[in-house]
Amino acid sequence: MANRLAHETSPYLLQHADNPVDWWPWSAEAFEEARRRDVPVLLSVGYSSCHWCHVMAHESFEDDATAALVNEHFVAVKVDREERPDVDAVYMEAVQAATGQGGWPMTVFLTPDAAPFYFGTYFPPEPRHGMPSFADVLEGVRDAWADRRDEVGEVAGRIVKDLAGRSLAYGGDGVPGQEELAQALLGLVREYDATRGGFGGAPKFPPSMALEFLLRHHARTGSEGALQMAADTCEAMARGGIYDQLGGGFARYAVDREWVVPHFEKMLYDNALLCRVYAHLWRATGSDLARRVALETADFMVRELRTPEGGFASALDADSDDGTGKHVEGAYYAWTPEQLTAVLGEEDAALAAAHYGVTEDGTFEHGSSVLQLPRSVETAVADADRIASIAARLLAAREERERPGRDDKVVAAWNGLAIAALAETGALLGRPDLVERATEAADLLVRVHMDETARLTRTSKDGRAGTNAGVLEDYADVAEGFLALAAVTGEGAWLEFAGFLLDIVLDRFTGEGGALYDTAHDAEALIRRPQDPTDNAAPSGWTAAAGALLSYAAHTGSEAHRTAAEGALGVVKALGPRAPRFIGWGLAVAEALLDGPREIAVVGAPADEAFQELRRTALLATAPGAVLATGAPGSEEFPLLKDRPLVGGGAAAYVCRHFVCDAPVTDPAELAGKL
Repeated sequence: MANRLAHETSPYLLQHADNPVDWWPWSAEAFEEARRRDVPVLLSVGYSSCHWCHVMAHESFEDDATAALVNEHFVAVKVDREERPDVDAVYMEAVQAATGQGGWPMTVFLTPDAAPFYFGTYFPPEPRHGMPSFADVLEGVRDAWADRRDEVGEVAGRIVKDLAGRSLAYGGDGVPGQEELAQALLGLVREYDATRGGFGGAPKFPPSMALEFLLRHHARTGSEGALQMAADTCEAMARGGIYDQLGGGFARYAVDREWVVPHFEKMLYDNALLCRVYAHLWRATGSDLARRVALETADFMVRELRTPEGGFASALDADSDDGTGKHVEGAYYAWTPEQLTAVLGEEDAALAAAHYGVTEDGTFEHGSSVLQLPRSVETAVADADRIASIAARLLAAREERERPGRDDKVVAAWNGLAIAALAETGALLGRPDLVERATEAADLLVRVHMDETARLTRTSKDGRAGTNAGVLEDYADVAEGFLALAAVTGEGAWLEFAGFLLDIVLDRFTGEGGALYDTAHDAEALIRRPQDPTDNAAPSGWTAAAGALLSYAAHTGSEAHRTAAEGALGVVKALGPRAPRFIGWGLAVAEALLDGPREIAVVGAPADEAFQELRRTALLATAPGAVLATGAPGSEEFPLLKDRPLVGGGAAAYVCRHFVCDAPVTDPAELAGKL
């Protein structure tokens, strides 16, 4: 059979290129083939680091008998949800509406017109736990298509009509004010786990965007409760098994309420968002733990996820070989007491077990433990050097294990988040090398992902752009990264590039009344145009765009961009008080809007020590969403520098807020007081 996936850029699709299933990538040709053969389409959606996607692939898609059943009666289409979030969003909405739940792998049966009529996620190879076998599902759908076609068409038509009627009307109802943000804070307090940190029960996800809201709310209002929730949650995660105590970086989520046992895949977006949160927590509190975790997470991204082209790969798998030829989740990260002894010797192994919470019974599976830093164990200061030596030896030993697989595709949006995190962390914590890595990733996005009209491509691999158009989150998050890089480097070209992207957002992604769509108006037409303002694992395109538009407006004075940002924040006014955990980034942006955001211009010569002190003070500002422009007076690269002269022939800082500007200052302490 033709190997149609062999030349795709998605590592997930390439993993399936040698299956006996006759896969097609998502394409018009696949649906035309279904019409020609008069068969339904089997749509299978997943991603490369998805554990149960691998399980179903091994059990069913690599099985010759199952593959023969698929090939005879269906056109099989494989989609990487990270490459095509629009396709994933549309059909996941249908799955959730029909079944009350969703997840990956997602399995959907479609008519040749792409209308869904039967749904599921993982199906086992034989009936299990009340689930039918995948073969039974295939045979049932085959029979329904052959014998009850009218019924299938009626169901598909009803689903498409229902989805088409779900377009959001939020936006244009005014921006959230202090009352809505106070209600959102109260909602988070109600869901807060005061014992363990975080929100809700198991599984427990890092609440990155809600944490950013809490930090900004504290900065604007002085709320000690907001700061305490953020600080305690960050400490609990950093001490837990969800954080890699040897190599840095966070796993996707914890399966328990205590942050002990993670789902071991590591995603770029999680680590970018959390790196930035910990850097901002350090900025607010001076916490040594926050500083350490921010830097270790940044170093993890550079060491483990950076590609040869200078971008950042999407993810590391949860599974790896356990030494017996069997791929096991967490095999790379978990330790038994015996394994500690083999590497460290008995005396140091005992100290390591106490320090990292490794027990005889184990905290994970088969007597193994995930390394933690339990609150109940405080290693004596005198043992600090021994602990450092132990950690280095364990890390070196771990390097000898088979490493988890890496999804090497570069996703524009997630690289935008990484650029912002590395740029700010490097600038705040005195690591210019991290700013350099952020700049190199931004260069890759401009060089490979942007065309001459500034339209973005969603993904690339090995320096080769993919074929899928960028979605709203790509434009918004890349603009966010460029804006952060402009503030940190003083290079106005990044502000200009951000403007190009945000003009496309205004022109091609905006609907009536401030509403935003996830795809451009000239993108491939699906059964419905996807539109979701709620934050999930990363900021939604909607809320990310609101933030970038607001920052760009503060830089340039553009009324169009500020109006668009305010219109988009109407959804936060509607949802923030009711569901704050699911619109945390929107709440963070609303905090910036209420605070101004403040516009800071620092003028002077870069070699001047006074200029650098003022610049450093501005970077340390906790004012929510503050924007910063630095450079020579009257520089044309930044509008904020226009008509900003030196004071007494020396460096000066100007702060404006709500269309009112303070007198310039030359004393860093006085500037800090204004911010």
